[in-house]
Amino acid sequence: MSISKQLLAVALGACLAAPASAQEGLIEVYMRALMNDPAVREAEATYLATAEVKPQARSALLPGLSFGAARSHRFTDTEGGAIDPVGNPIGTRSKFEQDATGYSLSLTQTVFDWSSFKTLKQADKRVVRAETDYRSAQQALILRVANAYFNVLAAEDNLASAVTQRDSVSRQLEQSNRRFEVGLIAITDVSQSQAGYDDAVALEIESQRLLSTAHEQLREIVGEIVPDLAAPMVDLPLLTPDPANADEWVRVALDSNLSLQSSRLAADVASDEIAIQKGNRLPTVNLSASYNDDEQNRVQTLFTGLVSTTPSTQLPQGYSWNLNLTFPIYTGGLNRSRIQQSVYQHRAASDALERIARQTERETRDAYLGVIAEIQRVRALRQAVESNRTALRATEAGFEVGTQTTVDVLASQNNLRRIETTYSRSRYDYMINVLRLKQAAGQLSEADVEQVDGWLQQ
Repeated sequence: MSISKQLLAVALGACLAAPASAQEGLIEVYMRALMNDPAVREAEATYLATAEVKPQARSALLPGLSFGAARSHRFTDTEGGAIDPVGNPIGTRSKFEQDATGYSLSLTQTVFDWSSFKTLKQADKRVVRAETDYRSAQQALILRVANAYFNVLAAEDNLASAVTQRDSVSRQLEQSNRRFEVGLIAITDVSQSQAGYDDAVALEIESQRLLSTAHEQLREIVGEIVPDLAAPMVDLPLLTPDPANADEWVRVALDSNLSLQSSRLAADVASDEIAIQKGNRLPTVNLSASYNDDEQNRVQTLFTGLVSTTPSTQLPQGYSWNLNLTFPIYTGGLNRSRIQQSVYQHRAASDALERIARQTERETRDAYLGVIAEIQRVRALRQAVESNRTALRATEAGFEVGTQTTVDVLASQNNLRRIETTYSRSRYDYMINVLRLKQAAGQLSEADVEQVDGWLQQ
């Protein structure tokens, strides 16, 4: 088996091992990725974990109720007896034994704690931010799937072009050998054809490797090899963005972009943190109440010549309540340091917000111009493909009559293959830029995936 065929087997081995199936479109691949992509599942788990901060913050303001129970036994054996109420010793020995059982019920309630109130308010923003980040991860998945999907198609186009070029150069080499044998061309033309063939074989080998890599990148997202993908239709619709105004897209993006919304919420959370830390300097008021129910059984034995035993039982019950005021006067500089730390964190969050706002504007304009440019580029390259095909036919005809050289034919073949692959890549780039523009505006959804999927041949 030749090296070329060996690498082709490596590149497509996983695909051949997979069961035969119909072509899968972008929406099918996306739905599989939505279920299997670890990054999205991680974002979902992070959102669900963050959502728990709200009940945790609320618990600090709700009543706390606890129940306690205790069982104890006490025994003492004292030499010298006991002591009477006036301090005189009684008897020669005293034994004391006690069993006690107690129950308690305690209630605590925060009356005033500014930090806890602000923490609850902050928790709402933290949950909304986590949800926004999760939605952003879902949008990012659409772009990751689309990029990987179209990279596979582009790699397949490159491989097909490389195989076609190798076959063409192979025929050119055979023709050059025959012409050399009858003395129509010099040996240099044969050498040039051989060099072109060797280059074509090397290009095919590299294209096979790139196809294998593209399949693996898609498998990393989806979780399995997708052997057969649907390609764009011949008459791909080239739709101008609506509205056809970059400033309007920027305006929408600055209001709806999910990364920018998350940054705004992060700045709000940091601002609330300043208020929380300042609240630690304020007094706190807490109410506590308790109820106790105890049972004590005592037996005292006194040796005074005659042994006397005195049993007794006590059933004490009672309740209490307290209203506690705590005012932090000095904490060793801890509160001051935490306030200053939160101020710096808010400054960092504000600067990050400005950075992401500028980044969002740049990415939105770039995506909009990318769609416009790719529309024009696809049209131009479509015409360039036809022009290069005509040029190749003319060059091959000239070679037959001796007006063109082998180098001319090889150059025309290379130009045609290069333009064909560039044309295919421009069609993929157009569809990706359509999705990028929607993502920048914060509007990317499954409906957009379905729209692009409708442009594929299935």
